[in-house]
Amino acid sequence: MTQEKPDEGRLLIYAPVPVFGTPDGWIVERQAANGLRLWAANFDHVTVMMPHQDGQPPIGWVPFDQVGENAARITIVALPTAWSLAKFAKTYRKTKAVIRDEIDRADYLSFAIGGLVGDWGAVASQQAHKMGRQFAAWTDRVESQVTRIEAKTGPLKSRIKKRVIHRPMAQLERYVIRRAALGLFHGQQTYDTYAPYCSNPQIVHDIHIGRDAHITEDAFKAKQASAAKDPLRIVYAGRATAMKGPLLWATALQKLHQAGIDFEAHWLGDGPLLEDLRAQLQADGLQHQTTLHGFVDDAGAVAAQMQAAHVFLFCHTTPESPRCLIESLIAGTPIVGFDGAYAADLISASGGGALVPIGDTDGLAKILIDLANDRDKLTDLIARARQDGAPFDDVSVFKHRSDLIKRYLDPTQHKNNTTDAATTTA
Repeated sequence: MTQEKPDEGRLLIYAPVPVFGTPDGWIVERQAANGLRLWAANFDHVTVMMPHQDGQPPIGWVPFDQVGENAARITIVALPTAWSLAKFAKTYRKTKAVIRDEIDRADYLSFAIGGLVGDWGAVASQQAHKMGRQFAAWTDRVESQVTRIEAKTGPLKSRIKKRVIHRPMAQLERYVIRRAALGLFHGQQTYDTYAPYCSNPQIVHDIHIGRDAHITEDAFKAKQASAAKDPLRIVYAGRATAMKGPLLWATALQKLHQAGIDFEAHWLGDGPLLEDLRAQLQADGLQHQTTLHGFVDDAGAVAAQMQAAHVFLFCHTTPESPRCLIESLIAGTPIVGFDGAYAADLISASGGGALVPIGDTDGLAKILIDLANDRDKLTDLIARARQDGAPFDDVSVFKHRSDLIKRYLDPTQHKNNTTDAATTTA
């Protein structure tokens, strides 16, 4: 006798990643496509609300049908992109009505939040609360604190705006989280900030690397053999923005060079400070030891660089939970960088990295020099990093989040299960 599959319900989410409409269909960011595939693997149907943008999609966006066979059970609802106050005010009433309709159709609700004007995730949370519906609030960084820190750099107009809005942003975050029946907080750093305001806070993770992408035994042995004798190989993968500390990264490398250490370093990612980083590396005479790859669209090429590296050097200066640290550990690459609850938690089990206070480039250089001069310590740290990365893969982390939603949100609140939402809304 065949056992029937249990009813997994209809999930409504808001994702702040833009969606592009073309005559041939939707274009979504590659990792967003993978996320939708994984959400749909855990629910009968998934409706995702996303801000719509016109024009040419960026590199790395893919046709929606790359979601695969689960695409038939996913509805995209495009909302206006409304980061300006005028656009937000103009579109608010109509968009609110669309959001309320989608809430009516869904069994489970989970909304990403982060921002102020134009944050439809916060609007959806407010409307769900008014409608007496339980919802989960998801966030992967403390957006208000990031904005506060970023207000210290950049053009004057941008600094003034960020100084004005970071406090209202924090108030909106807390307003939403206090009303959420479930808080899905990516990493320890985010959890520590928001847990005091949430009735049911949970630490979760958000990665897009499958189990088959973990470093293999043969690659691991080759990596350790290289670490025992080759020049220290350093990597970073991420955008060159102020919050990622690219110029601090260059400063740490300069100190390593001054100590006479033989190394090569690679930065994978573009961003507004990439040319500033290039200029500083050249001024320090490091252009022959460093490679700035810019944006790399080939996920396999990024994974190969990560697996070939001996150390992942990061200089993040804001409270966030960047996926690149997990991706490094999955590659068997120790994380060496600025301290934070998220990074410390990732390596708490096996010690697959080393951390120093934010801004301490002398401390970073000292760790790198020590590892370059003690290859037994380096190979041991690589083994520890692999152990810390072992629990993480995309299927597991999305199932974990899905299970929390099913466990803690009550679908019986929903009284309108008969509405057919199978048609994609433009």
